Amino acid sequence: MLAEEFYNQMIGILGKVRETEMPSIMRAAEWIADSIAADGLVHLFGCGHSHLLAEDIFYRAGGLVPVNAILESSVMLHEGAVKSSRVERLSGYAELILDNYAVKPGEVLIIISNSGINSLPVEMAMAAKSKGLRVVAVSSEAYENAQSRHPSGKKLKDVADLVIHNHIPYGDALVQLPESPARMASGSTIAGSLILHMLMVTVAERLIEKGLKPPVFVSGNIPGGLEQNQAYIEKYRGRIKHL
Repeated sequence: MLAEEFYNQMIGILGKVRETEMPSIMRAAEWIADSIAADGLVHLFGCGHSHLLAEDIFYRAGGLVPVNAILESSVMLHEGAVKSSRVERLSGYAELILDNYAVKPGEVLIIISNSGINSLPVEMAMAAKSKGLRVVAVSSEAYENAQSRHPSGKKLKDVADLVIHNHIPYGDALVQLPESPARMASGSTIAGSLILHMLMVTVAERLIEKGLKPPVFVSGNIPGGLEQNQAYIEKYRGRIKHL
């Protein structure tokens, strides 16, 4: 069954993440914990389907509060999927996007890009570093030999301070259809979600080790949930654009 094949491949990929990426996840968590301890934020950005991962850990039950998702509608699918792909390949746009958000030196920007070859993620990393942020990339090493679409020839991995590999094969789709050239069942979202949630719980662990209480949202669908979250919302509303 193709469903079982996808499941088995996905389990294998998640196992590789656990086996090989923990040192990078722990290093990134230290940077983020230090930033939050200094009253900073962690920022996330992705284009196309990668933006789903920025939203995945933003303002949700069991999620850290100081998370700022950079949600640029021009590179999201609801304003035109084909357009978003074209915008991702444009140069000169990243700095304009980043200027719409409150970022400060010492904070961390996580950029999710499976291929890491398109101009906008590369330039977003450059723009963030010019503002004194550290850049963590979540990307696939399968595009090592692919050509960059940025004029500099650099890929996201060349600009980021740290890369967490998602271990997704070239082309993303994992399952070959029988008697067809088509492949289906993309795995980058599942692998990326695992990485980000592993990273965030490790950040919370590091904050506890520093003697700090991790700021964590609870579900608004449990008694008292909205009231518990309100203090955090008031604290961060002026700094997290989409709260």
